[in-house]
Amino acid sequence: MGNVISIRVPPEIKHEMDKLKGEVNWSEEIREFIKKRIKEYKKRKALQEVIAYIQTLPEAPKGTAQKLVREDRDSH
Repeated sequence: MGNVISIRVPPEIKHEMDKLKGEVNWSEEIREFIKKRIKEYKKRKALQEVIAYIQTLPEAPKGTAQKLVREDRDSH
């Protein structure tokens, strides 16, 4: 199937997990949590890269936004 990883949890958490053993598939819960965290990390990293790229772009001349909005409005 895949690689095995181990984690340590305090005894009180393990006790609570054992109480829910028949109701919760802990292996699946943990796998899904890890997948979600990886996806979130990749999104955050991509966003940071986009921001870094945007910061390298030159500034638009003053009044550019106003000019573009006016052109758009006048075209309708």
